[in-house]
Amino acid sequence: MGKLKQLSIIVFLLIQSFANSQNYYFKEYQPFNKNIPTPEEFLGYQIGDYHTRHDLIVAYLEKLASLSNRVSIEVYGKTTENRKLLVLTITSLKNHKNLASLKEKHLQVVSEKTNVTDYNNLPIFINLAYNVHGNEPSSSEAALLAAYTLVASENPKIKEYLDKTIIFLDPTINPDGRDRYTNWVNRYKGNPLIADKFDIEHNEVWPKGRTNHYLFDLNRDLLLAVQPESNARLKWFHQWYPNVVTDFHEMSTTSTYFFEPKPLSASLNPVTPNENYTSLTLTFAKQFSADLDKIGSLYFTKERYDATYPGYGSTYGDLQGSLALLFEQAASRGLVQETTTGNLSFAFTIRNQYVSTFATIKAAIKNKKLLYTYQNNFFKKAIEQASKSKVKGYIFGDNYDKNRNKAFVDLLLKHQIKVYPITKNKTVNNKVYKKGNAFIVPTKQKEYLMIRTMFETYKKYRDSVFYDASSWSVANFYNMKYGTLLKNPILKNEITLASNNITTHNFALSNYAYLISWDDYYSPAILYKLQQKGVIVKTAMQPITTIANGTKKYFDRGSLLIPVSIQNMTKDTLFSILNTVSKQHSIQIYTVNTGYSLKGIDIGSTNFVTLKQPKVMMIVEGGTSSYEVGEVWHLFEQRMQMPIVKVPERIFNRTDLQRYNVIILVSGNYEQLSKKIKDKLKQWVAQGNTLITTRAASSWVIKNEIVAESLLKTVKDSTKIRIDYANSRGVIGKQNIGGAIFKINLDLTHPIAYGYHDKEMPIYKNNKVFLNPSKSRFSTVAKYTQNPHIDGYVTPYNINNYIKKSAAIIVSEIGNGRVVLFADNPNFRGAWYGTNKLFMNAVFFGNLIKVPY
Repeated sequence: MGKLKQLSIIVFLLIQSFANSQNYYFKEYQPFNKNIPTPEEFLGYQIGDYHTRHDLIVAYLEKLASLSNRVSIEVYGKTTENRKLLVLTITSLKNHKNLASLKEKHLQVVSEKTNVTDYNNLPIFINLAYNVHGNEPSSSEAALLAAYTLVASENPKIKEYLDKTIIFLDPTINPDGRDRYTNWVNRYKGNPLIADKFDIEHNEVWPKGRTNHYLFDLNRDLLLAVQPESNARLKWFHQWYPNVVTDFHEMSTTSTYFFEPKPLSASLNPVTPNENYTSLTLTFAKQFSADLDKIGSLYFTKERYDATYPGYGSTYGDLQGSLALLFEQAASRGLVQETTTGNLSFAFTIRNQYVSTFATIKAAIKNKKLLYTYQNNFFKKAIEQASKSKVKGYIFGDNYDKNRNKAFVDLLLKHQIKVYPITKNKTVNNKVYKKGNAFIVPTKQKEYLMIRTMFETYKKYRDSVFYDASSWSVANFYNMKYGTLLKNPILKNEITLASNNITTHNFALSNYAYLISWDDYYSPAILYKLQQKGVIVKTAMQPITTIANGTKKYFDRGSLLIPVSIQNMTKDTLFSILNTVSKQHSIQIYTVNTGYSLKGIDIGSTNFVTLKQPKVMMIVEGGTSSYEVGEVWHLFEQRMQMPIVKVPERIFNRTDLQRYNVIILVSGNYEQLSKKIKDKLKQWVAQGNTLITTRAASSWVIKNEIVAESLLKTVKDSTKIRIDYANSRGVIGKQNIGGAIFKINLDLTHPIAYGYHDKEMPIYKNNKVFLNPSKSRFSTVAKYTQNPHIDGYVTPYNINNYIKKSAAIIVSEIGNGRVVLFADNPNFRGAWYGTNKLFMNAVFFGNLIKVPY
């Protein structure tokens, strides 16, 4: 065959490929501006033939912005791995020129202070958001096609859409996770394609691409605002308050396609207005079904996915006057995969997401008046509800921990909740809230529904099976003491993110010693920084009252002592280091000029024990929970600014354990650890080291006889009552603990509890690990109370037979070392500020624990 003929065939195939792409995806919107490159022309492959890397997505969208006056582009944030978070604003040239004034008019509609009834001159604002889970990639490919269509189509329909809408297209909410998955699939793509579900292409390895850099599920993070992607997205959202928000996902390969309406909230007192379910989503569903019917796609609604948790991309907007919409597409998990009804191609999954994208635009235009009327009334109705409520405000604050207070106030401010400092001490329900450490959130404000989300707790539900957590009273996440107010005092000096700062006072150079309270959330961070700089630090095993910074001051157990005379540096160098770290972590340091205390131990007491610098390792990969790994990793690096060595389970057998004095095991099956390795681990602990386990790992060390502890025995239900088969899911599912908040009782004298001042505190439980209290009378650090239930769904059976009887934290001694067992995850979703300190205490103070008999 001649070269010319070969070239002709190649050109013909390329033309056919382009034609097929046009017909398969967007035949309806032809013709297109030939000066605008298609995604295929720019990328060099047809959409659906490869998975597109995020840098190529960004490059293509930047190309569109450079060629068309229909689109502008904004980088609204960066990921941890420095990938761009961007949003395209796509609309008509006229709307672009008037965007500032249109935004102002739109925000007047959203405002609780203005009543707008004429929306004729306003376009509808739509946020098309894609790919929050990195290994659910079809939506970002659909985003490329949608962007091209909106920018390049000369079809009258598209021109009408552009005139009537302002479209914000966010192609990839989770770029770090997407690229992790994209590189996997492109690496193992078969040639020819392989549909076999057991092929490596369809089975990515740990940690998979669902999560972001720190292995967080960003679809659970929007309420909690822990990760940079979520913080950037929240900031952008509250600048625009779009009328409609989309949230595109993928689900099991064996399924079909899901769109709203979701089932009603499982809560008997839902925060989201019923109108959202009964009017808006049902109206949009008509358009979704009509468009998917045209291409023969199967779908379902009103089952499986609930709207109970307010932090999804498909629910957060519902608390802001938007209509937030969930789409779930059966995943090909690669280019093509076999199913029981035939092969499912990546291109097919992309087309469904593309069709739903334009169905959303069409439905939004058709229902403009309904959406704007709903949004115009939304915050007004919220204030009306607040006015009718007996609760006029929430007072909250911790009298000891300023940084934890700041973190919670920062979170409220990110959600546009107004917060005020108290101007004088106030007692509510026998709890004293002190000026400088306490705050008030009045309920009569536009974010009333978000305030309810932050503070209200629930114990009764209409359903017993949840897609996710059943509790999220965020004040409990922060172990924040709070009370309700039936009348607010006069509120002054509204706090802003810029003004929410912690002030530390100057302290004098000492020739003798310095003291630092262990009360603050960031106390572990300042301790590690001091150790890193070669400072010798002791901790108090008993309380001390002394003259510090010129006044009488009480220091509780765990407080840090830095004697001057024992340091391997000059007193001036030490003072300079202390000044620096105090400012870095916003923690007060106190000057002490005498060893003689007013009360309690003296500075020279043996109850001040020198602390070892922790050298921490965590087993990762294998069967470990990537979520829990990521939570610990994030806590160490981003909060405590500490290194943590992450050793893959597959090489643990050849790891030199003598490098470390703390090892962390998060939930996992640890199947790759042989009996010989388990014995090695046990011997390492016995040498004086600390092993920390969470959730399933605590069960694992018991079952593998690494510790001489036990689990509560299962109480078997002997009843044989006949139950209808159709109810089996609910009957079985309700026995799980999907995520609820319980109260524990702490031994405040134990090193694991240093820095805590209240014996009772909330903890999150989403498992069925029930630890028997330790055989040692002194080793049960925390036990669930006899009335433990605070928030979320749980059966009385589980409370009475397990939770009331079990321990939350125990310490088990092995030789000169110990294992600290947490029944639960104290670092859940990076948002449990209240229990993080328990975990960090195990890291820093574990080697202090000597169990007396």
